[in-house]
Amino acid sequence: MLPSPSTLKIITIFLTSTFLSFLITPFIIKFAKKFNLVDDPKKRSHPAHTHKGKIPRAGGLAIFLAILITILIFIPQTPQVTGLLISASIITFVGILDDKYDLNPYLRFFTNIIAVSITIFSGINIPYITNPFTSGVLHLDTLKITIPLINFQFNLFADSVALIWIVWCMNMINWSKGVDGQLPGFVTIAAIFIGLLSFKFYSLGDQTQLIPITLSAIIAGAYLGFLPFNFYPQKIMPGYSGGSLAGFFLAVLAILTSAKLGTALLVLGIPIVDGVYSIIRRVLSGKSPFWGDRGHFHHRLLDAGWGRRRIALFYWGVSAILGLISLNLESTQKLFTFVLFAILLGGAYLWITYFSNSSKP
Repeated sequence: MLPSPSTLKIITIFLTSTFLSFLITPFIIKFAKKFNLVDDPKKRSHPAHTHKGKIPRAGGLAIFLAILITILIFIPQTPQVTGLLISASIITFVGILDDKYDLNPYLRFFTNIIAVSITIFSGINIPYITNPFTSGVLHLDTLKITIPLINFQFNLFADSVALIWIVWCMNMINWSKGVDGQLPGFVTIAAIFIGLLSFKFYSLGDQTQLIPITLSAIIAGAYLGFLPFNFYPQKIMPGYSGGSLAGFFLAVLAILTSAKLGTALLVLGIPIVDGVYSIIRRVLSGKSPFWGDRGHFHHRLLDAGWGRRRIALFYWGVSAILGLISLNLESTQKLFTFVLFAILLGGAYLWITYFSNSSKP
């Protein structure tokens, strides 16, 4: 059977985004070097560093430009799309500033909230979520507050939950970019699987899925085109903007239809679970959860003797396996699978930490 016209179009969009990202990235490498947007461990000591030598940090700008151009070409402009682009522009701008000046993490977190709020106000929120323990749904759009001066209606729970979810994903995914090729690989895989689920609904007659399918192809392509320059030995890093943009767009894709929240939670299992454990670990040790350290899962794997390529491939492989599993599970099954995976990853984290410590002279 020949692919349908819509399938051919999605492939074209994916390849366009991939080509643009691949084409733009070398120019961004030169741009970053010229304006000193580089990470030099000798001048900027950070416990999370895993690289040596000067590496350009502005990879997020190349990814953003590829996404922006492809969206403007292929997606009709609506208030929601405009809101997404404005939010992404703010995230990228803050990321470039961070690449240059190493902004305070609390300031970055505050700008995350501002950027995401624009997307929320454009009309993207979570009106309901599937109840994993029953056949029904949990409605979040029941309490609406109107702001008279600007005639804006605020959905207290639907908007607040969406804000928390997106900001959460931005930070969790951004933390999982410490090894060459790690982030763009699993982001590409995650976007593909979210897009596949959207395509499944679209094939069943849900025409509203066309935008998330298209956006998934764009995000996957942009990070895939960036991957050759970030894979070991990396020539450029995603930077704060690259990691935050990944979390932002994947979180938005996940809530364009509520049925995909569970899929996103599962396919992004490693960065999300690692982020939760990192926050708990930092709080229990009396440290701020916002300040980075050398305690993430990829750091533990490095300490255990794993190479950078192996760690990146491990993240990709686990994300792909969880993505395949998620396509055939119901909401309750996805929840229990995620809990089981979190327990297994926690056990692996503790074992690697114990093994690494016990094997040191």
